[in-house]
Amino acid sequence: MKKIVLLGYMGCGKSTIAQNLSKITNIPFLDLDNCIEKKTNLSIKEIFEKHGEIYFRKLEHEMFLELLQSSENSIIGLGGGTPCYANNHLLLQREDITSIYLKASIETLYNRLVYNKSKRPLIADMNEDEMKEFIAKHLFDRSFYYNHAQHKVVVDNKTVDETVEDILEILA
Repeated sequence: MKKIVLLGYMGCGKSTIAQNLSKITNIPFLDLDNCIEKKTNLSIKEIFEKHGEIYFRKLEHEMFLELLQSSENSIIGLGGGTPCYANNHLLLQREDITSIYLKASIETLYNRLVYNKSKRPLIADMNEDEMKEFIAKHLFDRSFYYNHAQHKVVVDNKTVDETVEDILEILA
């Protein structure tokens, strides 16, 4: 069995979809950020505040490699920025991985993120226009890296179950 790696922008549904996929397939779901937090005993926010982004990206890359090297089957949910640093996007091409980009439109991402933006430090203080502009710019910058995934699943106007079905078809 290969590792299943889900990637995409914050709000695309990586964690929710991975949890549902995990229940159906009985393959454990590992959230990369949660693994980093457990290993360091710090929240991602604290790592950024105490050590900065470069330190975090190094930890993130090391943890991603560690999860990929494990002999255990797993579904790995990446952070939104993970593919964009430390050549992580090249790891998405490995033969022992099935990488899936959960692709969402700016509108979909905005509608999902606006309700819990206080939990997202990057967008917490933005108004509607600033948020849409931020998402659009980020998506543009990151799409090169996201598009290294072996598969794309569009999540716009789909339920979690429909998206999980699309992924199960890829895995079949």
